Amino acid sequence: MRRLAFLSVMLAAVAGPALANDSTAELGAGGLVYVTTEAIAMTSEDLFISMDEVRVRYTFENKSDRDVTTLVAFPMPDIKGSLDFMEAVPVDDPVNFLGFRTTVDGKPVEAKVQQRASALGIDQTEFLTGLGIPLAPQLDATRAALDALPQDQWQGLIDRGIAIPDEFDAGKGWEKHLAPNWMLSTAFYWEQVFPAGKTVIVEHSYHPSVGTTAGTSVTQPQFGTSDWDKQYKDRFCIEDSFIKGARKAAAGRAEDDYLMEFRIEYILKTAANWAGGIDRFHVTIDKGKPGNLVSFCGTGVKKTGPTTFEMSAENFYPERDLDILILSGAKSAQ
Repeated sequence: MRRLAFLSVMLAAVAGPALANDSTAELGAGGLVYVTTEAIAMTSEDLFISMDEVRVRYTFENKSDRDVTTLVAFPMPDIKGSLDFMEAVPVDDPVNFLGFRTTVDGKPVEAKVQQRASALGIDQTEFLTGLGIPLAPQLDATRAALDALPQDQWQGLIDRGIAIPDEFDAGKGWEKHLAPNWMLSTAFYWEQVFPAGKTVIVEHSYHPSVGTTAGTSVTQPQFGTSDWDKQYKDRFCIEDSFIKGARKAAAGRAEDDYLMEFRIEYILKTAANWAGGIDRFHVTIDKGKPGNLVSFCGTGVKKTGPTTFEMSAENFYPERDLDILILSGAKSAQ
């Protein structure tokens, strides 16, 4: 039984351990999740990942002699409120903030959606909606709605862990605001019928949350000496040969064309609860532009085009998630 572990390397670049004002953090997303069943096998998964789009095509087969109806869900990444919201949210939509779309056998699915807001581990969804507060903590409208509440209610939200005081002087005197501090969990879901002895093709796509950093510490002479550097190298499978290449790429660049990092996290391990492994797994990763550098962990990776890399496996059991790091010049990234 062959197992594919994402352990070998392509190309890479890394950022420092702290997010600065010119950085945003990626939100990890992945594929479908479902109720564990021995009847349904995932016979193939074809995955495409770029900075602009993630596309997945699944082929499922009902190996039993009876129809199976089960709940299928796509969990969006959780969004956590904070004083300085720095997570990359690609779509300005309070619910479908990754632009999620799905079809079954070529027909669009009208998925239902569930959103829950929690703070300190307690569901605060009804409390917030009762106050007229949008659940999406990343929106300017949410902060405006918090600020519009009577100030005698502010302390109650702070005590619940829902909000935190935000005080600053932006040049017009001292201001006091409320910042959202809850966690938003979102999931799209639908009931899917898998007919006995037949195959079903499910396709979905969305815009990934791409974390960015202006600059990269991989070009620094001391890179690789700290524990954080070692963890970063392991996450993206960074080898010494690429560190040399990244430093060469950084040398002599114009001041306004510094190297930037772009990070994508794809959650693969959700695919592990169908009957057996994935019979045929294939992934294509597109680094965007020929001059970009890319690093991810994989076995049997082949370069198939000016910007694309592919790898395949049979009887695939996801053992770790897929983290992708792309390095590009600031001008070419615009």
